[in-house]
Amino acid sequence: MSSSNYLFLTIVGCGIATWLSRVLPFILLKKFTLPKVVVEFLSFVPIVIMSTMWFSNLFTAQPGQLPEINMEYLIASVPTLVSAVISKSLLVIVIVGIASLALLRLF
Repeated sequence: MSSSNYLFLTIVGCGIATWLSRVLPFILLKKFTLPKVVVEFLSFVPIVIMSTMWFSNLFTAQPGQLPEINMEYLIASVPTLVSAVISKSLLVIVIVGIASLALLRLF
């Protein structure tokens, strides 16, 4: 098999795996109802994912050194955190975060 065919099949396979992992839960959960505890637990998942992404970008680590704060991301975090407190909307938080970082990189 040539490398281009292998690459194409790998991309298609990854796409199918990604699609199935996102669609199958919806198909399966149509037939079942989750307990209230599970639904409440899953409601925290977006917050945890956003926090993890934020912290991983806020600090840069070099092997053998203490983590350093990325000042660009720290400055962009201020309006993002303010929008999070005011709106409590994940979409607004993401848009403000992207816009503030874009403005910082523009100037």
